[in-house]
Amino acid sequence: MGKPALLVAATLAVGLSQAQAATLDTVKERGELKCGVNSGLAGFSSPDDKGVWRGLDVDLCRGVSAAIFNDPDKVQYIPLNAKERLTALQSGEIDVLSRNTTWTSSRDTELGVNFTGVNYYDGQGFLINKSLGVASAKDLDGAAICIQSGTTTELNVADYFRKNDINYTAVVFDTSDQTVQGLEAGRCDVLTSDLSQLYALRTKMSNPDGAVALPEVISKEPLGPSVRQGDDQWFNVVKWTHFAMVNAEEMGITKANIDSMKGGNNPDMRRFLGEDADFGKGMGLPADWAYRIIKHVGNYGEIFETNVGQSSPLKIDRGLNALWTEGGLQYAPPVR
Repeated sequence: MGKPALLVAATLAVGLSQAQAATLDTVKERGELKCGVNSGLAGFSSPDDKGVWRGLDVDLCRGVSAAIFNDPDKVQYIPLNAKERLTALQSGEIDVLSRNTTWTSSRDTELGVNFTGVNYYDGQGFLINKSLGVASAKDLDGAAICIQSGTTTELNVADYFRKNDINYTAVVFDTSDQTVQGLEAGRCDVLTSDLSQLYALRTKMSNPDGAVALPEVISKEPLGPSVRQGDDQWFNVVKWTHFAMVNAEEMGITKANIDSMKGGNNPDMRRFLGEDADFGKGMGLPADWAYRIIKHVGNYGEIFETNVGQSSPLKIDRGLNALWTEGGLQYAPPVR
């Protein structure tokens, strides 16, 4: 390699290094995080009656804000529909997408985004009016099905019905609210989406008790936040925000007791709280980054219970989203 080639390589390396630090630096300089969320999905991201955004996906962004600013509320929430969400991330309109988005191979490899983990393990199901009298998705031959465009839902339905040699008519809408309105208005017989979304949409129906989910789960839908590719530092910040929440639950650290955990003899806990080493330095964060997240937002179990669990209107069981020690899939690498 000659001198010009070496110079080009060095220039590219410097440019890449600068790009990798760009998002965190930009967020710090701006003084707030730009978080792309669902425009209104109960339990995951929706404004309350005072206009305050709440939900499981919202709390991920609040955790990132807490890690950076020691304040969970330095976040601008940007509501996005399914068609807009990835373009908004790619274009730099948002810093992180935390909007019930399924991690797939094409999104992960072709669209310039990196998924930072799974904050909700889900699967696609079907919601029907009880009056339809159907007990299984395999009894839906000839049904009209409400579907939101721009989602993995469309492909999953096509695959499932083709595989089972069942005919159906797709009734496609731009938003999830329109799909549930279509079901209530009789424009379709069935509404299909991720089960978590079906739970949320059912709460918006005039007669929620008149709707029931069929037993079939026809897909894997690992939902999680994502960031742009090419920025490893920012990727780590968002990824370890979720991991901190999971690790805190496993160690029994909560918003209420975290201060009492300081100064103990447990080496894992001391590392987590930033007392024995600085594990934030490699991410451009302070040593107490994990403490900040839990102190301001809570551990994973707390945000699950409050937003979508038994303390919420959705009353979703932990299921696959329980800790690995409780038979679920939530598992985080250690802070060390």
